Amino acid sequence: LLPSLPTLTVLVPLLSLAGLFYSASVDETFPQGCTSTSSLCFYSLLLPVTVPVYVFFHLWTWMGIKLFRHN
Repeated sequence: LLPSLPTLTVLVPLLSLAGLFYSASVDETFPQGCTSTSSLCFYSLLLPVTVPVYVFFHLWTWMGIKLFRHN
């Protein structure tokens, strides 16, 4: 039922990018409308930034734990 991690790693940024393009093409006030946290545009810009940062720090933490255990 739940997709695997590699599938989610690819699927979530693609869906976020699709949301970004949808907001950019449909919303007439795209640059001005992205400042309100209640707008879809705000989250379609936030998700593509959040996911890679989360993955990077998750891997960074994992590598730190691996290095700490082996030294």
